[in-house]
Amino acid sequence: MLSTERDFKRGGERFPIPSQGEVEGKLLMFEVVAVTCLQELLAETDSHVVSRLRRRLIRNLKERCIPLKLCADDEKAAKEFALQLLKAALEEAENEGHAG
Repeated sequence: MLSTERDFKRGGERFPIPSQGEVEGKLLMFEVVAVTCLQELLAETDSHVVSRLRRRLIRNLKERCIPLKLCADDEKAAKEFALQLLKAALEEAENEGHAG
């Protein structure tokens, strides 16, 4: 079962490694939430929203990397991956927006 509170639920300690179905389900939900939010955002805002979103994403990522003490290469890889995900989500949102 999908749960955002997996580690805090009774019995969760018995299942420390999620099943493949749980991982796939969570990834699907992340994608659906991201694409849906981006579709709404793109439909209601000006053309500069993507650049602001990109800057905020990078700033938030840097803040989250600090406690992890990632090396410069890992932090760079995380930034590149996050921007790739944003680009893919934006493309999906635009494609679904035109189809819907």
